[in-house]
Amino acid sequence: MGKIKTSIGGQAVIEGVMMRGPKEYAVAVRKPDGEIELKKSDVNSIIAKSKILKLPIIRGVISFFESLVVGMKCLMFSADLFDVEVEESKFDKWLDEKLGDKAKDVAVYISVIIAILMSIGLFMLLPAFLAGLAFKNEGETRLWFNLLEGVVRIAIFMGYIILISRMPDIQRVFEYHGAEHKTIFCYEAEEELTVENVKKHPRFHPRCGTSFLLIVMVMAILVFSLVPSSTVWMTLLERIILIPLVAGLSYEIIKFAGRSENKVVCLLNKPGLWFQRFTTREPDDSQIEVAIEALKNVMPENREDAKW
Repeated sequence: MGKIKTSIGGQAVIEGVMMRGPKEYAVAVRKPDGEIELKKSDVNSIIAKSKILKLPIIRGVISFFESLVVGMKCLMFSADLFDVEVEESKFDKWLDEKLGDKAKDVAVYISVIIAILMSIGLFMLLPAFLAGLAFKNEGETRLWFNLLEGVVRIAIFMGYIILISRMPDIQRVFEYHGAEHKTIFCYEAEEELTVENVKKHPRFHPRCGTSFLLIVMVMAILVFSLVPSSTVWMTLLERIILIPLVAGLSYEIIKFAGRSENKVVCLLNKPGLWFQRFTTREPDDSQIEVAIEALKNVMPENREDAKW
């Protein structure tokens, strides 16, 4: 068997898996009655509409935001299939009254923006603020400030992942995360998508979002070190301004690493693969079946006479 290059990626949701292909994305969810519910949608990226948006770094920032939006939509779809009761707030009622059918889409974008802002505060601004308490952010202490900030950032990120990985519901999501990775590996190996074939493959994938976030942490140290600051507050402002650059560069790196078989690149990708031990679990057969169903519906060669 050979090994094909693919841009197919995915995400685990509540009792399910989302797979995103070149033209479509599909989310498959195992309902409480045991049946698999499938939803497909076209990938309508604005990147394809402009040459400028296709430029390196810029395309990374946009792709990252679009991935969050698609992920949130799929997560909400999976939640709707279960009895997850959420009390409707006054703001939700106001959106329904003003926007009608479009209220849900607006709510998705608002949720993504709030999640981004919270992540920036927790993983970017808080480490810089804490490091600023230990060092004067100037002169010869600049190098040590950046190193301490980076260590604090990675520690907060790892602590957060390890903490949530102990939650039973999250462990189920991480099992579907493992099913997603193993299924994509099986497809890339050009093997027939069966449960037995998928089970043979590893659950650590170089294009995983976990690896991407770890690269963001390291890239932030390098990029932030290039800009001198005189005060802690100026440092916080610079972090906010430079975050799109960090995200864009990290996207280009993870995209290259996912397609490269260079030994040096593989070595640099090892920390991200190792950290997936916390964000993935070995799936059972029923979870693999869900991942297979999602992937079969986004493959470029998906046609009636395909062997998959």
